[in-house]
Amino acid sequence: MMTSTYRKIIFAFAVITTMTLSGCAVRYDNVAVDPVSKRTIVKNIDAQTQNKVAAVKKSLMSLGPNIDPLEAQLLAHEAVNYPKVLANQYNLVQPAYLQNILVNYGYRENGLCWQWTRDMAKHIQARTWKSFDFYHGTANRRRFNEHNSLIVAAKGKGVKEGMLLDPWRNSGELFYVKTTQDPKYFWTRFIN
Repeated sequence: MMTSTYRKIIFAFAVITTMTLSGCAVRYDNVAVDPVSKRTIVKNIDAQTQNKVAAVKKSLMSLGPNIDPLEAQLLAHEAVNYPKVLANQYNLVQPAYLQNILVNYGYRENGLCWQWTRDMAKHIQARTWKSFDFYHGTANRRRFNEHNSLIVAAKGKGVKEGMLLDPWRNSGELFYVKTTQDPKYFWTRFIN
């Protein structure tokens, strides 16, 4: 006779296997990083992506009075499109929590929120920005539901005046909002 715990384990395994095999994979065939310029190249950018880049740029411009519009455009482009490159590298599945399970059990190497933050920061901060400062933000530090994200702020401003650039939450689709307006988390600067 099967125990209740054993049945739960079998059920969880069956659900994960079904989800993994049934098309939960996230794949973007139209993005790559140019090895020379280090910019994210998008072939045949669609209207929805163009609109999102424009909306992110508008939000970036609202972070302060001295934001360079060209820098805001570049950052918006990278923030929206580079996560798609990472999704491909991570062999991403959705939802994000399923990717976490696969990483934590050794079936994937990357895809935890702190890894998104690390890799986004490395890519974006490879440039010199005169308008922006970047922070590794954290919420619920050292708790079960800890979350990490890259935070951008106007030069000289901090996390509280910043905006999240969070590709983990929506499995490679950028979630962005001012840090004080996040409906799920209270953000602080990550300190080890």
